[in-house]
Amino acid sequence: MGDLKFVGKFKIAEGFWGRYSRLVKDVVLPYQEDALNDRIEGAEKSHCIENFRMAAEKLRTGKCSGEFYGMVFQDSDAAKWLEGAAYSLAQKPDPELERRCDELIDLIGEAQHEDGYLNTYFTVKEPGRRWTNLHEAHELYCAGHMIEAAVAYAECTGKKKFLTIMCRMADHIYKHFIEEGAEGYPGHPEIELALMRLYRCTNEERYKELSLHFINVRGVNSDYFAQEKQKNKWSVWGSLADDKEYAQNSAPVRMQTKAVGHAVRAVYLYTGMADAAYETKDASLKDACRTLWNNITGCQMYVTGAIGSAYEGEAFTKDYHLPNDTAYAETCAAIGLIFFSNRMLYLERDGRYADVMERALYNCVLAGMQLDGTRFFYVNPLEVLPGISGEAKTHRHALPVRPKWFACACCPPNAARLISSIADYAWHETDGKLFNNLFISGTLDVREAFQGTVTVQTAYPYDGLVEYRFAPQDGVMSVPLMIHIPAWSHGAVIRRNGEEIPCEIRSGYADVSGDYTAADVLTVELDMSVRRVYADSRVAADTGKAAVACGPLVYCAEGADNEGDVLTLSLKEGGSAVLSDFMPDKLCGIREIYAEGYRTQEQEGLYSEKAPQHTDCRITMIPYYAWGNRGLNPMRVWIPERR
Repeated sequence: MGDLKFVGKFKIAEGFWGRYSRLVKDVVLPYQEDALNDRIEGAEKSHCIENFRMAAEKLRTGKCSGEFYGMVFQDSDAAKWLEGAAYSLAQKPDPELERRCDELIDLIGEAQHEDGYLNTYFTVKEPGRRWTNLHEAHELYCAGHMIEAAVAYAECTGKKKFLTIMCRMADHIYKHFIEEGAEGYPGHPEIELALMRLYRCTNEERYKELSLHFINVRGVNSDYFAQEKQKNKWSVWGSLADDKEYAQNSAPVRMQTKAVGHAVRAVYLYTGMADAAYETKDASLKDACRTLWNNITGCQMYVTGAIGSAYEGEAFTKDYHLPNDTAYAETCAAIGLIFFSNRMLYLERDGRYADVMERALYNCVLAGMQLDGTRFFYVNPLEVLPGISGEAKTHRHALPVRPKWFACACCPPNAARLISSIADYAWHETDGKLFNNLFISGTLDVREAFQGTVTVQTAYPYDGLVEYRFAPQDGVMSVPLMIHIPAWSHGAVIRRNGEEIPCEIRSGYADVSGDYTAADVLTVELDMSVRRVYADSRVAADTGKAAVACGPLVYCAEGADNEGDVLTLSLKEGGSAVLSDFMPDKLCGIREIYAEGYRTQEQEGLYSEKAPQHTDCRITMIPYYAWGNRGLNPMRVWIPERR
């Protein structure tokens, strides 16, 4: 398995993802760069880049002119921005962006200690407390994100300075935890998956060894964080060191059977575990990953692909506890679920993993960013009521409009790096076969492996027709092509040059392997019927309700399209739902759904013995990812259904 295998080889064409690719390059990355440099008026202060300047100044002069500001993990925001920029550069070179990245990398290098240690919080604020609070201080988490960014930058630009910086940090960590035998494991997992990427990039076995060490020791001493706090007696923010579920350390990882605690930490850990299982062929680790993935997606995942139902601890709670209006559903958690699902696809080629990857991507992740790329959601609720959402004590986290930035700004750059690296999720090459997991217009260069290029043309996700054309180097190219057929599509028609062809669909993939010439056209037609989705009866919040979906998109009703109100709406049981024509000028291009329904008439008083009256109405619905782009509006995904 290679990292960044297709980021530079798949050139995204115009269309749905072409717009997002341009948006990240032209708007999102510059906007986030300004945010990290505190240049956005009215936005939360970041101070991220200034922290690096102060750390460099302190190492150079012995003192610095300011104080550290921000979260203990503030360094990771710069790392994720650099990673997103690297992928964007691979998609479309930009000398000016590359120059600014190089300048930031130079600054990061100046903030590194002679022994390889790199972390601005400890350099500027707590120089004597390195590695004494693994539970809260996020040193390994920040190192992981910096390593990921360094690997991406090296592979996308060919420049190795950042990689050299982070190899020195990884060597420092190896010395501390392996050679010197220091106890402990990360409070916030991330280093595990990052070290596996570094190992594949450098072929340095010590980095794989270090990753496996952190995975294997986790939870063996489940009291480590409590013992650490008792020994060192200092805290960043007063976290409960004995909350073992929160930190996924209640048991060794191979014995964990339910996803618990902080959702982002959990899926980052599971991603590292799946990656390690793939590299080492560890069957017990693979089994643990499958069990945890099944628990998340079978019991604890929202219909939008969001995970983490509680504000308290940003956490998983209990199976089937999926409240809509108080959902935490962090953007980073959905991104982490995509990471996990992507790695599971390498472990076992099962379309279920691609289905979840697609669900989380098109719904929760894209909803985390405003359509213009300048505002972001941290939390992605499935129901919003102005006056309650963002205001009531129980709902303050569930904001009804996207802010410009956050004091804890992990989500915006995380979304940027995922969107700009989407090619590596859309395409895999394993076991000599080429797998297409996500449908994105563009041209894939596979001349090295399959002697040609493959071009995809589609209006997906608003059209189910996907067309493949081939450009062989020498007249014909043999392509062992496997195409994902999403589970939501009730059948698929596959044609070659207009003639329907029989093909085997196994574990969610259609085998269309064959010899192709430039004259050949392969098409896949998916079922894009509007459908209603019903939750398990154990999901109390969704009892008697339905969600509406079409293709990979979950839809919602927003007040702007429904007389300003969604609470009085109900779907007509068995009623029709019609998909509109594509509307290029609405919400950057969408198709609406018009469903038969009812509107409940207002009653007198808070409670009444008179049954409510209902009148027929048409419910207009938009894709969930597009909500919140027209000012303050109520919104609802799950809508009551009545006869």
